[in-house]
Amino acid sequence: MSQKISHSNQMNKTAPAEKLRILFVSPEVTPFAATGGLGEVAGSLPEALNRQRKIPCDCRVIMPLYRPAKEKIGDKLTFLGSTEVPLCWRSQYAGLFSLKTGYTTYYFIDNEYYFDRDGLYGHYDDGERFAFFSKAVFEVLGLMDFVPDIIHANDWQSALVPVFQTAVYRRTFMKTVFTIHNVQYQGQYGDDIYKSVLDIPEDARQFVAMNGGVNYMKGGIECANQVTTVSPTYAEELSDPFFAYGMHEIISRNGYKMRGILNGINVKAYDPAKDLLIAANYDRGDIRGKNICKHAIQEELGLPVCDAPVMIMISRLARGKGIDLMTPILDRVLSENDMQFVLLGTGEQDYEYFFRGLEERHPDRCRALICFDPALSHRLYAGADMIVVPSRSEPCGLTQMIGCRYGTVPIVRETGGLKDSIKDCSLGEGNGFVFAGYSPDTLRESIEKALSLYRQPDNWKKLTQYDMSVDFSWGLSAKQYADMYKELVKG
Repeated sequence: MSQKISHSNQMNKTAPAEKLRILFVSPEVTPFAATGGLGEVAGSLPEALNRQRKIPCDCRVIMPLYRPAKEKIGDKLTFLGSTEVPLCWRSQYAGLFSLKTGYTTYYFIDNEYYFDRDGLYGHYDDGERFAFFSKAVFEVLGLMDFVPDIIHANDWQSALVPVFQTAVYRRTFMKTVFTIHNVQYQGQYGDDIYKSVLDIPEDARQFVAMNGGVNYMKGGIECANQVTTVSPTYAEELSDPFFAYGMHEIISRNGYKMRGILNGINVKAYDPAKDLLIAANYDRGDIRGKNICKHAIQEELGLPVCDAPVMIMISRLARGKGIDLMTPILDRVLSENDMQFVLLGTGEQDYEYFFRGLEERHPDRCRALICFDPALSHRLYAGADMIVVPSRSEPCGLTQMIGCRYGTVPIVRETGGLKDSIKDCSLGEGNGFVFAGYSPDTLRESIEKALSLYRQPDNWKKLTQYDMSVDFSWGLSAKQYADMYKELVKG
């Protein structure tokens, strides 16, 4: 039977549990509703935490019940009850549903007014929507048979969780963690949102006040007991104005509680030995299937079926992704080398036009796939020889790790998680080609090095097989998170 409680429901700390209890708060989770890397993390890290045994964890996940999630799993959800969430002068309904899959329990906060929409983000009232979500996390706790030791919030959409814990709910037995997945997106609003949505005490406004308005991410950084980023190098870079998008002083001030932990990838979803989406399966012991995949994707895309190297880029088309390094050199690279290039992604219109034009100028060597197609990305990972990731800044990056998993050698810039996951192989060691300077010429030189090694079949095969052996699973990352949680609870 469903139960309705008021937002004033009080909670008491229960006896210490054998397992660490973590509530992982994310605005998106794969496979229910996601737009990118954060969804992948939220869909994989909690499961890995629950599977590892060294520090037993009961990590559960909570997210909004978006329309896409409801359409996918609505008939599988269990209704746990409802409550009201106070937002200044009004209270909003919050229903709570649950679903257990694998080792992990997922909770979904229902409010059709806020979440039954096309698209997860980009609405005029996102500031209100995600303030509601962050506050609802606390209000629905009484509907669960679960009292977390730690609430782990992610990115600006849930950055108010540590703020509400510090300023409103003040549950002293509960610690908060806030993870910055991409500092560029901070949740910035005018100061009118104090009276219309936030309703936090006057002495707490300092946590979110910034540049004459409100910055949700600032609040998460200031109030969380621990702040993490998705790679060690990115954690260091965020104190530099070049990388921090105006947040460097706040991050430096809170540097004592900063930690970088490199993301992993879902090695079950990305496994060339078992992937049902690719033309032929293969593993590092027998990579013959990779050549079958290459010829299959060439045929699918209408490119000449041959053994010329295939270089891919799977990316959002934005300046920060290094597209501005690609555009000055690709015509020359394609003209001077026997190779093929395939782009998969959408983004800024000028870049979409450029890649369409590149295909027109090099019809036998280039394809511009201006779309988002996860299944196609699997076929590209399996069929390509190289993947280029020339980002200006990259908090972690997943494509270079997935590339290694499929034996597709990365060409990356030395920044953030790219630096932490890919080591240059030019001197005989490493798992890819790495360049430091942010210029078209340094990128072109790395591409030329990769093409040169490709013309040495035995050495290229060794590199491909080595890349497939590198462990990018969530196991190591989950252990680091579990250690951090344990330290936080003890502290």
